[in-house]
Amino acid sequence: MKKNSFLHRINLFVRSLLFSIMMALSTILYSFVCILAMPFPFRYRYAMIMFFTSGILKLLKIICRVDYRVEGLENIPLDRNGVVLSKHQSTWETFYLPTIFHHSAIILKRELLWVPFFGWGLGLVDPIAIDRSKKSSAMEQIIKQGQACLEAGRWILVFPEGTRIPYGKVGHYKSGGARLAIATGYPVIPVAHNAGRFWPKKGFIKKPGTVQIVIGPLIETKNKTADQVLTEVKEWIEGTVKKLNSLD
Repeated sequence: MKKNSFLHRINLFVRSLLFSIMMALSTILYSFVCILAMPFPFRYRYAMIMFFTSGILKLLKIICRVDYRVEGLENIPLDRNGVVLSKHQSTWETFYLPTIFHHSAIILKRELLWVPFFGWGLGLVDPIAIDRSKKSSAMEQIIKQGQACLEAGRWILVFPEGTRIPYGKVGHYKSGGARLAIATGYPVIPVAHNAGRFWPKKGFIKKPGTVQIVIGPLIETKNKTADQVLTEVKEWIEGTVKKLNSLD
């Protein structure tokens, strides 16, 4: 039994190592393609990045045997856009969510755009990059840039916990995404998942299994406060995550 367990751990390590190497090499090589794509219109640049992220997810499935199953796609309206508020446990959801919320803009700190190779790809999809050194105007930056993206028909992708939270834990939900939705009058869509179980925060080993992701119902923001919206979102997300965890 111990021998089989040891071999299993070695197998997981080798698979995770192979995936990490291929992901790193792909990111470096593709970053130069991103530079050449800078002059192209946004829709072409976005499609190029989605091709890359979809490829990474396929590599993850083939090498590490991490698949996914999504519920609630019918909750994404075809004639409207809005603000997506998602649970944040892993790197996995940052690859997957932009593939279903088309032309989405991720709110992130500006410094990420300066990271070699990785940051070049981020810059290609026109994210909402916030200068955190100007804390007093951070929300103003989010609303100004966010409204422009929303009016252009793009989704805004926000992780209200701010950082990746370990599987099974609950982080502090910040109100920035809800305040953006209130200020612009757009609805929000909550997203729950358990990706951290298979691609954990700061975890090198990728565990085989199926990520469960659930797209929640559209939440209107008219005549609501940011706190009311955030509470409704948090209760739905954490309640759904709890149900997913109970299936483990």
